[in-house]
Amino acid sequence: MADIVLRGGTVLDGTGAAPRPATDVVLRGDEIVAVQPSAPRSAGDRRSDAAPDLDTSEGATVIDCAGLTVMPGLIDAHCHITFGEPASNDELFFHRPPTTSALLAAFNVRKLLLAGVTGFLDPDGIADLGPGLRDAIAAGIVEGPRMTAGMNALLTAAGGTAGRLIPDEGSIGYARVVRDRDEMVRVTREQVKHGADWIKIHVTGLLPGHAGEISVWTLDELKAVCDTAHELDTPVAAHCRSAGSTRDAAEAGVDLVYHASFMDDAALEAVVASGAALCPTFTFLANLCDHGAKVGAAVAQVDIFRGEIEATAAQVRAAHDAGVRLLCGSESGFSLTPYGHWHARELEVFVSELGLSPLEALRCATANGAAALRMGDGEIGVVAPGARADILVLDGDPATDVTVLQDRSRLRHVISRGRPVDLAAGWPERRPLAGEKVGMWSAQPLTWEVVHP
Repeated sequence: MADIVLRGGTVLDGTGAAPRPATDVVLRGDEIVAVQPSAPRSAGDRRSDAAPDLDTSEGATVIDCAGLTVMPGLIDAHCHITFGEPASNDELFFHRPPTTSALLAAFNVRKLLLAGVTGFLDPDGIADLGPGLRDAIAAGIVEGPRMTAGMNALLTAAGGTAGRLIPDEGSIGYARVVRDRDEMVRVTREQVKHGADWIKIHVTGLLPGHAGEISVWTLDELKAVCDTAHELDTPVAAHCRSAGSTRDAAEAGVDLVYHASFMDDAALEAVVASGAALCPTFTFLANLCDHGAKVGAAVAQVDIFRGEIEATAAQVRAAHDAGVRLLCGSESGFSLTPYGHWHARELEVFVSELGLSPLEALRCATANGAAALRMGDGEIGVVAPGARADILVLDGDPATDVTVLQDRSRLRHVISRGRPVDLAAGWPERRPLAGEKVGMWSAQPLTWEVVHP
């Protein structure tokens, strides 16, 4: 491929450093080869601080970025690409056969690129489809961002967030029930053998008689999975929606903690000591609280969810101040977080609820995301020589207002692996698949009193 020169834009390099105006960025294939002050545009346009003309290949494509922002592509560390935007657990578990899920995932994954996402982690998926989709993207069969993937999430028989929809053994949807320590170890090895980049554990679940999610794994069981995965050079992610589960996950050696809901001081200390990263994934809760009523969502517990965000945000901020790596995740894949719409919302929550600066939040959504892609710091998520060529060019200044990243109309260029994405092709549209949605006879019982109030 000929070089691409992004000329004269304001560069946000993803590290949290101050913006660099009038800067040229040169891409050569899937590598950034130069980042330097903008070269003179003509013999009559010379400045004392201008760098010499860049050493580019013949036929280089020059893109005028004057007045625009040049930054790394977004990395979504929590996206369920195989779920197909269900509105309920019923749809998720009983209306998503493997073929349907595979087709929907291949259709939807391009939406991420159109929203400025150039890398994502799908930690668990339906029918273990993740590694296959990842490989299809890498081979050019499906157009999508860089991807790392888990397989089925590991659950104990006590289940997860779907309650009794989860069987006592076997697999359903995104879940694999592991009944004892031996099976936990065996399934972890099997998943690594079949291409999992990550092992995902559902540490907490909903049980009758308990308010909120509670731990349904022992510390020893968690450690068995972590030790087995790490021996096979594979990191572990964990769904934790309680303080105790976050503490146990960190002590067991989990590499990435999702949610960390209601994290207390003991859990915070364990996370800091372990070196685990946090991906709180507030976006789903924030969307439900702020906009759920507009789409008929059940909002009876809005105050509870707002309290969860506030309580968790304070401790996540403390973790950030203690040096814990924070990642941004959208949990896209549900009806409240459809693909291509909310991948940048987490930055807004990080600024409004955690009190991070826009540049700090941008780092969480770019440079810090290298860990989700199992790549080294400085290798991706930054605009720097030697980094991978995943770049956004947009009309707006996310260094002062991160919400501009939620507006797809502001994207002028998306470059993935050094290749421009065709933004002019339009948004993918389709009709519903037969059986995709739950058919309801009514939204409530048709009692005599309803007819005769």
